[in-house]
Parts: sequence; C-alpha cells; structure tokens
Amino acid sequence: MTTVIDLFSGGGGYAKGFLDMGFKIIAAVEKDDSAVQTYISNIHPRYMFKLDIRRLDGEYIKRVVKEDIKIVIASPPCEAFTSASRNIMEDPLDRLYTDPRGRLTLHAIRLIIDIKPEIFIIENVPGIKKGVIPDYIKMELERGGYTEVYFNRLNAADYGTPSFRRRIFISNIRIKPKKLRRNITVDEALKDLPDPRYPNNIPNHVYVYPPKRFYSRIPRLRWGEALEYFRGGGYREYKQYIRLHPRKLAPTVMGKSRFIHPYQDRLITVREQARLMGYPDDFIFHGGIEEQYNQIGESVPPPLSRAIAAYILERYHVEVTSY
Repeated sequence: MTTVIDLFSGGGGYAKGFLDMGFKIIAAVEKDDSAVQTYISNIHPRYMFKLDIRRLDGEYIKRVVKEDIKIVIASPPCEAFTSASRNIMEDPLDRLYTDPRGRLTLHAIRLIIDIKPEIFIIENVPGIKKGVIPDYIKMELERGGYTEVYFNRLNAADYGTPSFRRRIFISNIRIKPKKLRRNITVDEALKDLPDPRYPNNIPNHVYVYPPKRFYSRIPRLRWGEALEYFRGGGYREYKQYIRLHPRKLAPTVMGKSRFIHPYQDRLITVREQARLMGYPDDFIFHGGIEEQYNQIGESVPPPLSRAIAAYILERYHVEVTSY
C-alpha cells in the first residue's frame, strides 16, 4: 500500500488524482479553514494538520502518522514566481529566499528532507525555473540526499483538463505521462449543466451576479474578449472576465480569475469553473463563493494529477489498494 502526504493541500485537487488511482492519502497539511473542510469532505485523509507549515516539522508528522510514507506531494504558493503578480521581486533568488511566499517552497523542501519519501513531487508555475532558481532548489534538495532532481513541464490540457494550464513538477523522478490525442473544449465540459437561474440539484451550481460595472458591457462581449485588463510583473498584460470560447480550451484558471459564460451574460458558476479544471460533480466545495472559486483556481487539476499517479504506477510499480 503506497501512502501519500499532501503539503499545501488546498481543497484536494492534487490528492484527488492519486486517490482515484488507489493511493492512500494518509495525511495533509493546510491552514485555510474552508479548504480544510473541502479536503476532509472529499479526500478523507486519516490525519489533517490544520497548521501553518512553518510551524511544522517532519519528525512530528512521522510520530503522528506512524506509517512508512512513500510519496510526498506539495503545491506551495506560486505568487512569488508568477509574472501575473504585480509585486514579483526583480532578482530571481530574492523570489525564493527573501519573499515570504517564495520561502514556503523551501519549507516544503525542508519537510520532504525530514520525511524522506521515496518520491516527492512539488508543483509550481513555470516561473520557478527563472534564472538560477532551479540550481538553488537542486542544491537544497541535494543537502537532504536527493541527488537527482527533475523539473518536469506538463500542460493539464494534454491530460483531459478543459483548460490550458502549464505547470512545473519538481521531483526526484522523471514524469512523462502519455498525452491524450485531443483536447476537451469548453462546450464539451459545460454542455449538460442546467441554467443556474433555475432550481437544480447540482452542487456548487448557483447563479453568481457579475460586478454591476459590467452590466451594460457584457452583452456586447465576444468570445475571447475581456472586460478588464491588468498589468502583472514585468508589465505583461493579462485579461480578466473573459468570454469563454465554446469551441476552444478555457484559458488558465487562476485563483482570482473569473470567466463570462460563452452564451449567457453572467459569470460561470463555481461548478462550471470546477468542470473546466476536470473536477467531478460529486466533489463538493465549501466556504464562501470567492473561497470556492479560489480553491479551484489554485489547485492541481485532478485529470493531470491522475495522469501523474498512473504514470508512477506504471513506471515504478508501487503498490496501491482501494480503501
């Protein structure tokens, strides 16, 4: 039986794929109340450490869990490394060592070294490969005995997620799942969901009003166009409140991003956003509406996680079981 610990677990998207493939999610670490509620109700870990990870050490985790931990997965915050952040630090090393958000990646590495799993996989944005950051991440991991470190670049759309999402998975193994032959479009992902203006029994599928300042402009919005634009780090321009194109992939779903429905003049619902990230309808999100959106946008899509878990099963012949 292969046990998994999930660091910076969020609502459980990363764990969901491993759970689907028969891995045992023995424990998770997350400090946000709503995300913890979502995780417990969907993933059912044996232990949930509702703590700031900076206050936790691996020896304590091992004493509590009392099982041989084979895999550690982690999704530390990406804000220090993403160009979408307006306050990204200029020096790449400052992003890792000076920015408190970037230092959380170092805390993930610290716990991995303490726990010493056979396999670790840390997810983050492509910006974590900027400049010399990979060299220093490798150096930190080598201090703990992990001499082979890979920066695997995967796009969730290649594995059944109906949205574009390119991410880096830092691990001590090569990860290269087989890609699907075609992408899933927005229309395919949303086609059977009822109109949320009327009563329905779909979880997290309630009508969400757009900001009042957009009421007059939404009807004129074409597919792919946006109601708002903002500058990220390095003055790169980003779109916000995009009208989804029904015959294409959705753009990258982010914690603060919102989309306009392809045909109706409204925001997509939490359930529709979850569909764009490959969550099944029986995965229930808890907390306020904004918290639910954020749990989805800040997660690893379950289809991508499932592809990674399946690859590990096939390539490394680990033992799993249903539980």
